[in-house]
Amino acid sequence: MTTTLKARWAMDEVTLGAWCMIPEPLTAEALGRAGFDWVLVDMQHGCMDYETALNMIRAIDTTAATPIVRVPWNDPGIIGRALDAGALGIVIPMIQTPDDAKRAVDACLYPPKGRRSFGPVRVGMRDGPGYFMEANERIAVIPMIETPEALANVEAIAAVPGVDALFVGPFDLSIALGLPPGDNDGKPAFDAAIAKVSAAARSANIATAVLSNAKVAPLRIEQGFRMISTTTDINVLSMAARSDLEAVKAATQKGK
Repeated sequence: MTTTLKARWAMDEVTLGAWCMIPEPLTAEALGRAGFDWVLVDMQHGCMDYETALNMIRAIDTTAATPIVRVPWNDPGIIGRALDAGALGIVIPMIQTPDDAKRAVDACLYPPKGRRSFGPVRVGMRDGPGYFMEANERIAVIPMIETPEALANVEAIAAVPGVDALFVGPFDLSIALGLPPGDNDGKPAFDAAIAKVSAAARSANIATAVLSNAKVAPLRIEQGFRMISTTTDINVLSMAARSDLEAVKAATQKGK
């Protein structure tokens, strides 16, 4: 079995990933083949439905990357379906309390650690009959911390058994703090929130995770984050297209 993200975090390894917003398996496969440790299918703000997400997970499975899904909400139905499709990590948005985190764990893990229903049809074809015995150790449960209430409860959320990482959502967190959406490093409220989440995770001996970019990721590594996205598919496509277009336009102007 390939070393899991959870095992790598326990060894204090940094795992870098890419974020899929475009509903396209080929894009997900391309990102997986780029060498990322994990590729996330975003069913909360991305444009994919369940069937497309399933096929994106299957595409990621052809690469060395670990398939992760951000579900739309803390709902056991969609969490179970994402896991049955083959996701090996679930990012759950808008977790506010330890009870919210416990419900997320229950949805992600089989008894006795959780309450996930058994029916791994697609993932069972991928991993065989041994999937059930290994699933709880392989699946990463990753609640998002992105509201003032979550910040107030972050130590208790981190301490919930079965939680493997705390995911900082910098956009919603910034908005909740009265800041513009995005990375607001240098602003006292934002810096304090990052420090509080990181301290809670360290105290609970779990990882911290974050949506980031190539410019900010080195800072996040210094801050102790161990699950860091460095790009999104739509940003890569937009920037590459713009760069190529500008290069051709510049060359054309020189030729005149």
